[in-house]
Amino acid sequence: MQDNKQAALELGQKPVGQLLWQYALPAIVAMTASSLYNIIDRAMIGQVVGPEAIAGLGITFPFMNLSGAFGAAVGVGASTCISVKLGQKDYKTAENLLGNTVTLNLIIGFLFMVVCLMFLNPILRFFGASDVTLPYAREFMTVILLGNMITHMYFGMNAVLRAAGKPRHAMYSVLFTVGMNILLVVAFVWWFRWGIKGAALATVTSQTMALCWQMWIFSNKNELLHLKRGIYKLKADLVRNIISIGISPFLMNVTSCVIVIFMNNQFVRYGGDMAVGAYSIANSVVMVFFMFVIGITQGMQPIVGYNYGAEKFDRMLRCLFLAIGCATAILLVGWGLSMLFPRQIARIFTTDATLIELSARGIKLDMLVFFVVGSQAVITNFFQCIGKVKISIFLSLSRQLFLLLPMAYVFPLFWDLDGVWYSMPASDFCSSAMTIPLLMWYMKKFRK
Repeated sequence: MQDNKQAALELGQKPVGQLLWQYALPAIVAMTASSLYNIIDRAMIGQVVGPEAIAGLGITFPFMNLSGAFGAAVGVGASTCISVKLGQKDYKTAENLLGNTVTLNLIIGFLFMVVCLMFLNPILRFFGASDVTLPYAREFMTVILLGNMITHMYFGMNAVLRAAGKPRHAMYSVLFTVGMNILLVVAFVWWFRWGIKGAALATVTSQTMALCWQMWIFSNKNELLHLKRGIYKLKADLVRNIISIGISPFLMNVTSCVIVIFMNNQFVRYGGDMAVGAYSIANSVVMVFFMFVIGITQGMQPIVGYNYGAEKFDRMLRCLFLAIGCATAILLVGWGLSMLFPRQIARIFTTDATLIELSARGIKLDMLVFFVVGSQAVITNFFQCIGKVKISIFLSLSRQLFLLLPMAYVFPLFWDLDGVWYSMPASDFCSSAMTIPLLMWYMKKFRK
């Protein structure tokens, strides 16, 4: 246990650049592997099942975002609270937070599964499913929802692993899940020909296996944080702290759900099912590179949270600015590749000529100012890490709810289908232009 305490104490002692590399690299590797899995998954579905299945999969994005919203409310909120408590050396409260995380994930995961399965068809229709895409979307989401408790617990435990000073274990967990997922999706979709249902089954099966390993780690009594009797009963103050911090990523994911629903309907309205398929492909490409940024924000979270709790503010700010620089550099690479090779990227997902052309144009327009998004994501996560919930919520909602939603409605009135695509880079640019001045204002206030 002494070694585990020392690993937590290093968050306030090691050079910040070395720490960010140590914590962010495993998260980046894990998130990149996850992105590659998503590409292989969608490519396998597109090549084996067909372009309509890709469009059906795009309809499920709001569901995945909504499920992720509840998972983030618990996982991100709990891991941030745990990081702060470890910085304050309050190990008993940190352990109780672990137990409450398990209980909350089980309750929320079960309720979400039951409600969504009861109203699955109407929900998918609301999300933009047509008569063509509904069977694919329903088949995929039925399996995903049946495994929803496992998914919530898997992501929640991975967040706690990072907060507990075990970024490599969190990385190993994701790498195992991704590797097993790829093997199973090839077997289920290509070999057994189980279609889109096989892809969903591969996801749930691989997450179940990874969760077993995570729970085995937290069952070890030599760990600084471990599962034991007396920590699972929900405590109002701990739940309140978890939710108060987790509300920011929760609202961000819920907003993403609302936006994807609206965008799917706009794409159907102005371009049909193939336009939804192109949006699904463009989203997959965006997430490949944005997963690097998510890895960086996950890596900075325990560092910022610990040093904020320990009142080492110079180290906290140094971590923030290093993360902004790294995120911007990564997205510049993604922007360059997308501008130069959009058709080659689209061909990975489909052989349909119409879908390739729509996707190539969509990729270029969607990622027009992609390089400015990194700073906005890092700064939003920073305010979340230090408990400035109102600022984090405002920044989370500004890009999508206050900017993208009205733009996606107005722009197509002038530019038809292209207008739907134009709304995304326009909102990216405007939200980033708002975020940096807000950080500068807060820095002045913070120094005083």
